[in-house]
Amino acid sequence: MLPEHNALPPERWQQRKSAQTRLRLVQAGIKCLVEHGYAGLTTAAVALRCDVSRGAMHHHFPTRLELVSAVVDQVFYDRMRSFLEDYFSALQERGEELLVEVACEAHWRSVQTPEYAAYLELASAARTDSELAQFFDPAAQRFDDVWTREMIEAFPQLRDKWDAMKLANDIVSATHMGMVLNAPVFGRGERMARVQSLLVVVIKGLYGTV
Repeated sequence: MLPEHNALPPERWQQRKSAQTRLRLVQAGIKCLVEHGYAGLTTAAVALRCDVSRGAMHHHFPTRLELVSAVVDQVFYDRMRSFLEDYFSALQERGEELLVEVACEAHWRSVQTPEYAAYLELASAARTDSELAQFFDPAAQRFDDVWTREMIEAFPQLRDKWDAMKLANDIVSATHMGMVLNAPVFGRGERMARVQSLLVVVIKGLYGTV
């Protein structure tokens, strides 16, 4: 059987190859960010990591900020997709009666990913880097709007409790961020588990199910 790309017109194959290269560069950017912080996210570092020429790097991302912008979008939307896939899979296995537990556990897993670590690096850097903040802050706000719409679709049974659902999302997000940042102090054992258990009780209380 011939390779799949042989069945494509040359221009379509080039487009696909270009898109794959761009994605590989962005994913390498996320790794640079997680391993070396915002200062380590440079076009030179990404090009070296992917073993591509500076010309190829410049073709996809002429400036560092264009690379950073693409990384920001990838970080936000990859994490949202992985959370939703994890949530729906777990819900199917465990049942609707454990909806809050399943959602909280899936969200907790989503904040222990490289994408979330990258988000924290960006959020921290944007606090003091005005150039980064100019596009990170609006991107974060846009993502919050998208996340809200996705949560409405993911939890249709809670649409009549919209205010509670939004507040629950904010509480879970803030609590899990704090848990991640305090991991060196809390450890990964009983102390974390107790906070997570209390969080489930609080969220159930918001929905009037306890």
